[in-house]
Parts: sequence; structure tokens; C-alpha cells
Amino acid sequence: MLKTSWKRCWEALVPNNIAKGTDTGEGLMNTLIAAYNEPQRKYHTEQHLRECLTLFNEHSQFAQEPAEIEMALWFHDAIYDVKATGSKNEDQSADWAEDELRKAGAAPDRIARIKDHILATKHSALPKGTDQQLLVDIDLAILGAPPERFAEYEQQVRQEYRHVPGLIFNWKRKQILKEFLARSPIYATPELRKRFEGQAMRNLGLALR
Repeated sequence: MLKTSWKRCWEALVPNNIAKGTDTGEGLMNTLIAAYNEPQRKYHTEQHLRECLTLFNEHSQFAQEPAEIEMALWFHDAIYDVKATGSKNEDQSADWAEDELRKAGAAPDRIARIKDHILATKHSALPKGTDQQLLVDIDLAILGAPPERFAEYEQQVRQEYRHVPGLIFNWKRKQILKEFLARSPIYATPELRKRFEGQAMRNLGLALR
């Protein structure tokens, strides 16, 4: 599934290189997969990447520029330092995508949109435009996962931040979940809202008890 996804979006974004047979991007794909398998990760892993790409594949018909969303999903957690402050992870992931796509010859306007999509996964502001909304909804689909997967997700996040004392982690985690719960609605894409909104509300409500 990963190879199919990568081939599809890479060929759409750098068709000139593909036509010349000069660059399939496979080395970069393997580097990204290795990044998602770094030992400090427990949630932001290849599992999360696969879940996002699978969900995108199911809803790609709602995208205006599907290759841009798909590539942004590949890079959105490419760099993940659990001890980084602020939004450094997203900033560095976006910069990495920009650098690689520029070197590969992707169009500047497409690179700019992909970078903006990645930065939107900071979740510090509501996404802009239907494509960015779709990407953010996919990233947040875990909130509306079945209860067993949501519980596993919460455990995985705690494991990533096991260096943070319990009281501090629990307080900060609840603040984050409250921010998601306060969105009205949580999901901007109608199809994903129908699929995930109700369960997300239930999951978040239980987690905040």
C-alpha cells in the first residue's frame, strides 16, 4: 500500500523526472518510512502513516489536488522529536518536504501548498480550504476511532511522553483534548464528519472525565 501511494503522488508531482526515468523517489520514500519507525515514536509511527493514507485513499475523490494532500500526509510527521518545543516538528517536516520537492523539480505553487498543508497539522488554527480540511480531518480521524483503537492511541501518546511526570502530562493532555472537543464541528469534511464526529465526541467525553 505504501509503495502504491508513493508512486501515485510522486509521479503526479514530478512528471518530468518520471518521464525521463531519472528519479522515482524510492530512496526518499524509504527514508521517510525509516523515520516513522524511529524508536522514540509510539503513536506517530508507520501505523499512523498507514492509517492516514488508507483513509485518504477511501476519500480521495473529495480532493481538488489529491497528490498534494497525499504527499503532505507522507511528510506531516516525518520529523518527530518528542522533546521538541513549540511547533518545531511540523516546521522541520514542512521544510524537509519543500527541500526534497524543490530538488525533484515539483512546481513551486504545489510545493507551497504542500508546505501549508503540513503546517496545518499543528492544529493551532482551523484549516483553510477544502483540501487542507480533508488532510486535517484525516489526521484527526483517530479521535473518532473505535473505542479500543482510541484507548490504544491514548496509551501510545503517553508512552511517547513517558519522560513527562504524570500530573503534568494529564493536565496538558486534557487541555489538548478539550480544544478538539470545542471545535464545532470537529471535522469539516461532510463525509468524514458523518463517519467520525459522533464517536469522536464520545471518545473525548470519556477521556475528559
